[in-house]
Amino acid sequence: MHFPTHTVDTAPPSARRSLTATAAQFGDVPAAVARLATSPELLNGFLKLSALFETTTLTPLARETLILTIATRNECHFCVAMHTAKLLKLGAPAEVVSALRSSSALPSPELEALRAFVLKVLETTGDVPSADLDAFLDAGFTPQQALEVVLGIGTYTMSTFANRLVAAPLHPSLAEHAWTA
Repeated sequence: MHFPTHTVDTAPPSARRSLTATAAQFGDVPAAVARLATSPELLNGFLKLSALFETTTLTPLARETLILTIATRNECHFCVAMHTAKLLKLGAPAEVVSALRSSSALPSPELEALRAFVLKVLETTGDVPSADLDAFLDAGFTPQQALEVVLGIGTYTMSTFANRLVAAPLHPSLAEHAWTA
């Protein structure tokens, strides 16, 4: 196997602290994280960027909307299940979660403006037409948040690509949120 499911003891030394912290947070080390430990730089980099993204001015619901938009676009079954669970824990309306999982327009105008902006940033590789940026800002977002969207896109593109590359299996605790493209 190219990407072994590491334990704290078998992981490269520079990944062990992250695996220990993950185990403390989740009760075990999910196989997805254990496989990413094959590259401590990727694992540690993702965890740092993810923590940084959590400090942005975007609301928790907006951050998870961005993440699930990236996860469905990049067809990461593990990520979709994980962030579905996070959205539900945040109290997101079922119709918002369902629309995100099916890559459909959202019933919330603000969240739909965010979803559309995320997709436009990806489609144009950042060369977003003024009208699309204006629509995002007119929905109540700020120029700072437009740049925070780029941070989120970078962070979760890395995560979805890596999870797909290592064939991250679904953690049993996420089985009820299983998703296929």
